[in-house]
Amino acid sequence: MAQCVQSVLEFVQDSFVPLVAVLCSEEAERVTRKNNLNFAELLRPFCRLTSDGHIRDPNNQVQVVKNLRICVNNVVTSPSSTSAALNPAQRRLLNEVVLSCQPQENGVANVITAGDYDLHYSDHSLKASTPWYSAWRKTLLEVSTSKPYTATTPWFEAYRENFLQSMPASDHEFLNHYLACLLVVSSTEAVPVEQFLKLSQEQHRIQHSGEYTNPKWFIPNTLKYYVLLHDMSDGDEQRADTVYEDMKQRYGPQGCYLLKMNSRTFSAEEDEQIPDPWSQYLHRNNLHNQDMLDDLAPTLKSSVVENDVSAAELDCHHLTKKDGVFNSLESHPLQLDSVSSSGSLHSLSAVNTDPKKGARDPESLVGVAGSHGACLTLNDHDHIRQFIQEFTFRGLLPHIEKNIRQLNDQLVSRKGLSRSLFTATKKWFGGGKVPEKSISEPKSTCGLLYPPEAPELQIRKMADLCFLVQHYELAYSCYHTAKKDFLSDQAMLYAAGALEMAAVSAFLQAGAPRPYPAHYMDTAIQTYRDVCKNMVLAERCALLSAEILKSQGKYSEAATLLIKMTSEDSDLRSALLLEQAAHCFINMRNPMLRKFAFHMILAGHRFSKAGQKRHALRCYCQAMQVYKGRGWSLAEDHINFTIGRQSFTLHQPENAVTAFRQILTNDSRQTATQQGAFLREYLYVYKSVTGGNEVSLPQLPLPCIHSSATRVYFGHERRLAEGIKQAATHVSLDQEYDLDLAAMWCNLEEQLVAAVNRGVIPGNFQPTQCCLNNQTDNLHHPLAVVEEPIIVEVTFRNPLKVSLALSNLSLLWRFTADGVSPSQEKMTEELSGEAITNEKDTLALGMTQKDDIVTTEIILEFHMGPEETKMARLRLLPHRTGQLNIVGVVYNLASASSGEMAPGTEGQQMLDLMVVRGRQDLKIQGPRLNQTKEDKMLVRHGPDRRLDPVITPPMPLMEVFFLQFPTALLCGEIRKAFVEFCNVSSVALCGLRVVSTHPNFFTFGSQATTPLTPVSPTSAENCSAYKTLATPPGAQPGSVVSEMLVSAEDFSQLSGVMEIPIDGSTLQPGESTQLPLWLRGPDQEGVHEINFLFYYESTEKGIKISHRVLRHTVFICASRSLSVQASACRSSVPPHHSLDDKGSGGTLVFIDVENINTSEAGVREFHIVQVSSSSQHWRLQKCINPAKDKDCKLTSRERAKLCFRATRCKPHQATSGAVKKYTFADLNLGNERIISSATPCGDFFFRCCLSSESQRVDVASARTSSSSKSQGSVPAVDRTSDITNMVKKCNELDLNIIVIWKAFVIEDNKQLILEGQLHVALQTIGKEASSLTPKEEAQEMVLFKFKSELPPPVVLPSAELSQLIKTNLHYPETYTHPFLRDSLCVVPVTLTLSNCSLAQVDVIIDLRHKSTSPESLEVHSSFTWVGQTQYKLQLKPQEVLCLTLRACFLQAGVYNLNTPRVFAKPTEQDAMCETSQQTASPALIIINNA
Repeated sequence: MAQCVQSVLEFVQDSFVPLVAVLCSEEAERVTRKNNLNFAELLRPFCRLTSDGHIRDPNNQVQVVKNLRICVNNVVTSPSSTSAALNPAQRRLLNEVVLSCQPQENGVANVITAGDYDLHYSDHSLKASTPWYSAWRKTLLEVSTSKPYTATTPWFEAYRENFLQSMPASDHEFLNHYLACLLVVSSTEAVPVEQFLKLSQEQHRIQHSGEYTNPKWFIPNTLKYYVLLHDMSDGDEQRADTVYEDMKQRYGPQGCYLLKMNSRTFSAEEDEQIPDPWSQYLHRNNLHNQDMLDDLAPTLKSSVVENDVSAAELDCHHLTKKDGVFNSLESHPLQLDSVSSSGSLHSLSAVNTDPKKGARDPESLVGVAGSHGACLTLNDHDHIRQFIQEFTFRGLLPHIEKNIRQLNDQLVSRKGLSRSLFTATKKWFGGGKVPEKSISEPKSTCGLLYPPEAPELQIRKMADLCFLVQHYELAYSCYHTAKKDFLSDQAMLYAAGALEMAAVSAFLQAGAPRPYPAHYMDTAIQTYRDVCKNMVLAERCALLSAEILKSQGKYSEAATLLIKMTSEDSDLRSALLLEQAAHCFINMRNPMLRKFAFHMILAGHRFSKAGQKRHALRCYCQAMQVYKGRGWSLAEDHINFTIGRQSFTLHQPENAVTAFRQILTNDSRQTATQQGAFLREYLYVYKSVTGGNEVSLPQLPLPCIHSSATRVYFGHERRLAEGIKQAATHVSLDQEYDLDLAAMWCNLEEQLVAAVNRGVIPGNFQPTQCCLNNQTDNLHHPLAVVEEPIIVEVTFRNPLKVSLALSNLSLLWRFTADGVSPSQEKMTEELSGEAITNEKDTLALGMTQKDDIVTTEIILEFHMGPEETKMARLRLLPHRTGQLNIVGVVYNLASASSGEMAPGTEGQQMLDLMVVRGRQDLKIQGPRLNQTKEDKMLVRHGPDRRLDPVITPPMPLMEVFFLQFPTALLCGEIRKAFVEFCNVSSVALCGLRVVSTHPNFFTFGSQATTPLTPVSPTSAENCSAYKTLATPPGAQPGSVVSEMLVSAEDFSQLSGVMEIPIDGSTLQPGESTQLPLWLRGPDQEGVHEINFLFYYESTEKGIKISHRVLRHTVFICASRSLSVQASACRSSVPPHHSLDDKGSGGTLVFIDVENINTSEAGVREFHIVQVSSSSQHWRLQKCINPAKDKDCKLTSRERAKLCFRATRCKPHQATSGAVKKYTFADLNLGNERIISSATPCGDFFFRCCLSSESQRVDVASARTSSSSKSQGSVPAVDRTSDITNMVKKCNELDLNIIVIWKAFVIEDNKQLILEGQLHVALQTIGKEASSLTPKEEAQEMVLFKFKSELPPPVVLPSAELSQLIKTNLHYPETYTHPFLRDSLCVVPVTLTLSNCSLAQVDVIIDLRHKSTSPESLEVHSSFTWVGQTQYKLQLKPQEVLCLTLRACFLQAGVYNLNTPRVFAKPTEQDAMCETSQQTASPALIIINNA
């Protein structure tokens, strides 16, 4: 239970105090009324005695009476009322007492720490501590070893005290019967003694006439105490003294008193400030609150009409102890004035209440006519205190003592009789009991009713008297005796009362000789509740017992007892007791927090039913602290919903909105209908909060916004294709962000910027980011351009299972014009208001927006389905330069279901009611910092400035369109397309450049190399992309038609970045230009993603944005066309037979062409129309096997082999070292010649060759670097590399072949002619080259090797060294010899040796047979070389030497003369390098016999 201000002993003692009645004359009443009080109220603050009293018990032992308090009340007569239940007026009083007692709004937080929770009592804040079980054991230990954690509940104490004092007087007990009566008369009366006589008779009539059942009197001869009241300011003091002397003679000095008061004059009022001890006792006489006044108004009226307020004026006495001072409160707020001696009501005009003043104003707690006790001085206060002491010590206590003695004597005399006889007499003759049935206490429930003089009641009376004067031991024994008697008579009501008081007496006995008999209380409660059906007495019993159990630490038993007392007959009682039970659970040794919360919820529910909305709200808030954030989502929803409703009822709309907000934002597990109800309730509450006159837009909880997913796009959204034009793809919000792609675009942009800045990237370079999201770098303020839109994509999520309808959705922004730095922004906003915002414009939609600064687009309707995530794209169009901050979104929120009402005006009004306008801020947390040590230790986040763009001055804006751009090409196919550049801004642009991931895919052509020659008619007809010329008549196909010498520099921009050749290099605003663009299908089949990045600048310099870029991505599907394999070998023709005068001999080039097209594209056949060569050193001379008809045709899967002779270029055409010049030779196989050195053929040749060359160089450099690392500086290596280079040079060919083809395609029943070119680079003689790039094979797994291996031996390139010397044998093909005449035939054979290398070579020629294989023996068995069989020669670079050999044959036949073995090595090298040279094909000679 909650902690009480009083101790348990004080509470129990103060629950039962001696009652004293007051009867005043009208004149005496007038005297006290000067102080705004009646006489009983006047005495109330002084009713606790400050000194100890004494009485003697029947055994003549002195008993000390400590801290005694008496209760003084006006005599209020009322007709009979049942004690089984409280009447409506009493219920209202209790309800109001609880209502008026609320926790302080801003008081010190009243916190209980239990388990893992911090529970706050005094405020409505919902603070729950860190998660469950974090320090459970430790906290439990602390809780168990420290004092109980408790919170005060003053409303419960106020209720309890009022309840105990408003209990109707009952016949079965005497504790709340009056012991004495004060008769008060004023000294100004004409004959005071007569007035005393009248009042005495009035008292006698009330007690003994039988007209009134209330008030009840303790003893037939009630103590009458005569008080003469003298008004010092008004009356004659001497006369008062005289009258008093007379009274002493008449009534005895112990029976009367002269009380002087009103000594204060009003002139002294300003000087002296007298305390007002009455206000805290009487404040409940005034209605605290306008609400309460409204509730009570009907009752007030009815009471006045019927003149039946006497029921309300029960003899209850309010007792509250606040701050250690005791005060007795008026019985009921409806007792507006005191009752006169005749019992009639004063007129209601005397009521002084000011309902407008609130309860929190202490001045308003008292009547307005003036403060209480205004005429009293401090001496008067002492007089009153002295009077109470005199009355108690000299009147009341002796009276009680005398009555205890009398009752004891009676009982002792009766005890002389045999106990059994006495009982038998009672059984036979009924003992004078009346077995009557009364309305309130039927026999069936309570047993018999005793007459007032029954001996059992005398015992009870004596016990009550002893109890009132704190003689608990005697009281206990009397209660115990009475209990036995009552039980034996089956008088259950009386027995329950005796049990109850016996238990309380046992508890209060000093030194506690016996333990507290809790079972007595349990039996009493059960009897009251179940047998007697008297819930009032049961409740009193439970309140006392629970407090006693709590004081003994038996919280579990106390909680059980309190919960048992809850019932349907009283919501208020049930609520209060459930709340106290909850407090018991939390005060247990092991706090039961969930039980606490559960019972708080039950209490809140009952408070709500009882109309105690504030207390209901408080209970739910406290329970919420336990349930919050622990996964009890349905419980949380229920509590939040109730908190919301109660707060709204209590005119706390902000709290209501917060609570409803909680329900809607959590991931709720409620059903859709329930969520719909929550949402409607929220909207209704919200609407009533704002009421249409809001100053600023409030935050809305729905829908949820994923702030970090917000994307910001700068610029116009791209235009799609216009007719045949296809727009550049650029960047759009529909594209997914890809980190690799972003890095690729950034790399392309760096290439462009470096090309513009002479190969250096500026230090302040920031890559262009048109679209910002949570993966981009948002540390810098993005740059936006005036008059170009900013699109913000906000991601909304509807967490509910019901649809939401958003309308009038727009962005909130704040704008600071140029000239104010962002750092000063906040300051200027406050000082000069330069930061302009559109927040006020968005409050009411009718107001004009600030369109001159930023135009804000409004989405009129935005519908969200259940649990849907949806993006809204909101636009701003800035018109001025400066700093823009996008703050949030503003919109109208409605439940979509509310829109499905009747289309009539009523439905529309309802719809308007359920639509609320609010905002949500976009707050984006930046990336976590992880640079410094502090960053790593703490959790710090960097800024995210994607919503804070800087608006810059106008910039040019370019759009790019592509015409006739294909989506599919054959590998190597050439197409001509057009590209159009449009300047759509108001600023001129220049410096147009483009870079691409595939620079060899396209060319803009080079003006320098385009010859102005006439084009052949057929090519014009077929729209050929090539420059073609008709073949001159008479020219033989396959012979060289032309040669051209071209410099690679003529094909400018061979780097990745190309300048786009537009006229004047500037595009004016609104101007557009169109350029041709040649494309070549990629060499590898498949889908290729090709990216272009166009770059341009403003003609104005020094702007924040230095340049702009435009992206374009195309996907080209490349399908197979032809495969070209080429190889070269040295011609076997001896040098002197060769056509070449130089004598170095020609080279044969074999070209294998295969049609590998899979016919999917409908390609019918390929024609090879021309083969061209391009090289710095070699050229194709003629075709050796031209087709008889025009060109070479290949249908699907066919293959052809072409053979060409290549010769070295003439010396004067060779490169001069400074400028690389390439010789282009065209061999056309048809009737048209294509100029291979012009655009586009030359462009693509240079692009493809350069890219492949650069790849080769990269690979070679990588290899050499790795070999140098692994092998260290061994001299042999250098030597070897020299040989290798030398040998390579000897075999180098470096001849590039361009195969130009046409393909005949049938598409849509039309024949199209496609054309294209394939490149083959022949690097080395004897090695085959292909137009197809070989596919990389997966690397094989290598086992781990733990031992270091020996370095590999130096392996010399035998393949290349075996080609140092070219050998030729010259001999007659047939030779006839008469073997019959001459058995030996000697044939002269010439061996020609040609040194192919550029070094001096040592040659060894060995003619001896060394072969042992049977085949070779067969062939060589009958022929041998004669003469010198081994030669050692030295050949100078490129020298040709002839040796004459002689072959000797023994018989006719066919012989292979190619048996000489030739070994060669460069002269500088050692014998290790000697390598056997490759020999030509077999040289067969036929020897005939003549």
